[in-house]
Amino acid sequence: MKSDDPVTRRQGDKVTRFTLSPLHLVTIIIATYLAIGIQYSALTPRWQVPDEPAHYNYIRYLAERRTLPVLDPGEYNQSYITQLTRNNFPPDLPVDSLQYESWQPPLYYLLALPLYALFGGAVLPLRLFSLLLGAGVIVFAYLAIRETVGANYESPVPILAAGFIAFIPQHVAMMAGINNDSLSELLIAIGLWLILRLNNGKEKNGEQWALAAVIAAALVTKSLAYILVPIAGVMLLLKWRRAGWNAAPQIVRQGLVLFIPALAVGGLWWGHNIAVYGWPDFMASQRHAQVVVGQPRTAEWVAQFGAAEVARRFVVTTFHSFWGQFGWMGVVMDSRVYWALATFSMALVIGGVFAVIRHSSFVTSRRDGLILLLVSALLTLSLYLYYNLSFVQHQGRYLFPALIPLGLGAAVGLAQWGRWLSQAARRNVGWATGAVALCAMAALDVAALYRFILPALR
Repeated sequence: MKSDDPVTRRQGDKVTRFTLSPLHLVTIIIATYLAIGIQYSALTPRWQVPDEPAHYNYIRYLAERRTLPVLDPGEYNQSYITQLTRNNFPPDLPVDSLQYESWQPPLYYLLALPLYALFGGAVLPLRLFSLLLGAGVIVFAYLAIRETVGANYESPVPILAAGFIAFIPQHVAMMAGINNDSLSELLIAIGLWLILRLNNGKEKNGEQWALAAVIAAALVTKSLAYILVPIAGVMLLLKWRRAGWNAAPQIVRQGLVLFIPALAVGGLWWGHNIAVYGWPDFMASQRHAQVVVGQPRTAEWVAQFGAAEVARRFVVTTFHSFWGQFGWMGVVMDSRVYWALATFSMALVIGGVFAVIRHSSFVTSRRDGLILLLVSALLTLSLYLYYNLSFVQHQGRYLFPALIPLGLGAAVGLAQWGRWLSQAARRNVGWATGAVALCAMAALDVAALYRFILPALR
């Protein structure tokens, strides 16, 4: 899928050659993502995206009360949630009492508030708002990966990574619902792009201040977006190591620019939580743990099923729900689809490992940028594992904050398969390999909606 592969068309006796630039390809990917995502937003029944009623009620509370909500006992009722999900949210059972997302930082909900007011609280405009934020994730993922591998327009890797991220079925389903994941992922993508640019020495046009603003916004959006803080810290340490001890004053100044405004903004939110929930619950996580009574606990599952069985369920469910386990984890795809996805995933891993080994010098030349993406992936994985030590939350969507490093790995693997097939066919079919893979993923998005989601939830 090289950006300079020619596409030809015949006009009479004349053959005209033209190329699809990276901008054209990214535009095609985003347009396809939006076309599919709009169908998810419009057709998925109300509330059939995980925690959507509670996110919606946060916005509604802001509109009606004009103050931030407070998480109180009784706002999470496991038995009532089970009744709602098992009966596909019947109209006679209200969802107004589901307000257990009230502990979340407020930025996403404040940004969605004008749409709520303009359209009288309609669900679809709020879903489309999240979908558009998801389009931004694709754009900045492409830019971040291009910053990592270099601005070589002949490389298919940034485009393949953008397409991979765009067409994961579960990711489309989440971006097409009302939740703060979309803004959180967008801020992570923008933040990683800016961090990589600063790491590469592209410190101009106020980008340090832009990164400071992004980190500040992340601190009042979602806790998973807090990973930008340690990643930015690692970036400064890497710059310090390259520049030597004499650069210490400059690195310290950069750190102050990045972190003081962010901590000031975050401190306002943390101070609010301390005032409401008491010390030391500045993240409201302790209140959240007290309120979510009835949510399955990992210790209970280990006692009931055994550690080996819980570990097996964790791996299987994480894999399924990363690719697509819809609704409130109740809508699964055909087992043959998961086996095909497992084969596809293994092929990407094999191709990626081979490419890294074969092009080790290229990897070394991009070492610091790759270290930053690896830190991003490891932090996200660690948070996921840590959360599952307490609660049974085997949901692969919690790995989506690491989609940029995951997308890079998938793209490298896919590009390697393109090279292998080109060698076997003795002609350049690398672009076709990438195009077929992305088209297949987009087709799976559509099939998942019409074949599995809508029949199960309507």
